[in-house]
Amino acid sequence: MANDSGDTSLPDYEKKNPEPHERSQNETPTNGKAHSYLRRLDAAAYRGIAEVHWSLTIDQRKCGWLDREVHLHFRELLVHTSFRYGICCPMYCLMPDHMHLLWVGWRENADQRVAMKFFRSQINRLLLKPRVCVLQKQGYDRVLRGQQRSPDGLGDVAAYIRANPVRAGLCDDSKDYRFAGCVMPGYPELDIDADDYWPRFWRIYWKLRDDDDSSASPL
Repeated sequence: MANDSGDTSLPDYEKKNPEPHERSQNETPTNGKAHSYLRRLDAAAYRGIAEVHWSLTIDQRKCGWLDREVHLHFRELLVHTSFRYGICCPMYCLMPDHMHLLWVGWRENADQRVAMKFFRSQINRLLLKPRVCVLQKQGYDRVLRGQQRSPDGLGDVAAYIRANPVRAGLCDDSKDYRFAGCVMPGYPELDIDADDYWPRFWRIYWKLRDDDDSSASPL
């Protein structure tokens, strides 16, 4: 599968903890013609306590939309999505022509495909207002498996996402990049740059899991 930059190589975290995937951008069927869509895993892979790295690209790679105001609205929409669909986002990074989100389900009835459909619709409304741009029709995703789902494995994925601005030459230190962060429902003070970020994240995550009432269905 190609990533959102068009590079067909695996991201660093997958080289470190390789796991099988069933999804491809340009899978060639028996008729020899490449599909124009991305084949996804079975729907069950995105439900419940799933961990997924989502990559969303601006259509035609348009730039100029990313600023402080958009970032604040983005966070607001991500908070609503998190509460409504039972997910949290331990790391996101908004790049000039695309965005990365790492989503983790904390509710047994969470469904990230449904959550992403809602989130994309809201982001497109935000982007269309003053900037006349939208997301590409289909994003990319990597459902984490095996060792990638461990605390260390999830940390590797988050670190890969966080380092995108450095790899792109936008900054020398990822801590200097303004358009990255996390969203944990009910904990706006959580800071990805804090020394105790990951211990705090996991404590909050397990509290949400313990308080989960999955009898309530997402709207």
